[in-house]
Amino acid sequence: MQKVLIILFAAGMTCLNEIKAQEYMYEIGGMAGGAFYMGDVNKNTAFGNMNPSAGFVFRYNRDFRVALKWDVAWARVSGTTAGLANVFPDNAQTQFQRNVFDFGGQVEYNFFPYSDKYKYLYTKKVSPYIAGGLGLSFAPAGASGAFFGPHISAGTGVKYKLAPRWNIGAELSIRKLFGDGLDTTPGNALLDDPYKTGGSAWKNKDWYAMMTIVITYDFGLRDCNCNNKDLKVKKK
Repeated sequence: MQKVLIILFAAGMTCLNEIKAQEYMYEIGGMAGGAFYMGDVNKNTAFGNMNPSAGFVFRYNRDFRVALKWDVAWARVSGTTAGLANVFPDNAQTQFQRNVFDFGGQVEYNFFPYSDKYKYLYTKKVSPYIAGGLGLSFAPAGASGAFFGPHISAGTGVKYKLAPRWNIGAELSIRKLFGDGLDTTPGNALLDDPYKTGGSAWKNKDWYAMMTIVITYDFGLRDCNCNNKDLKVKKK
């Protein structure tokens, strides 16, 4: 009898641990919205010169709180000296527009346990979150050739369980580049360190950001050894 109780207790704890994880392991979907750039042509104005952006998203839901996200995205960025408060040497004027292809991975942390089930675990259908990670940015040839380099990403957003297997969310995510060539395109080599101040990995480098609406679909139902109506039961 003691052995039976031990086995039942162990099985119950195993199932409880699995229930605490998201019902579905994966999400796949798309995102679309706007993008803007900050650099030599735009030092201070966030959300200026907005352009379109779009991409694909894949998530692995480790549990209610933590998810790993990968994305492949495209964004158009642009800038102009027209109307800027800061003035380039000799009052030089220039502008640029460029396509950027973004490949990245982030860790997301949900402030609330995110699910539309298991209310006894205090789950919520809506949750704000923060995210951070690493990636690569590629822009086709400019005045100094194609731009390619790593970036650090950071973002925040909110996600909502639209239906049992559908999620919708809004996110603002910024990319910090380690190069100053994103805005150096044909006809404006002026933007390659226009003030001749030099730079470092953190100084006088370019940034871009994406504001997107994200829609994803859940798949990959988790297995559970216990008979729970909310989870798939393993076949023996």
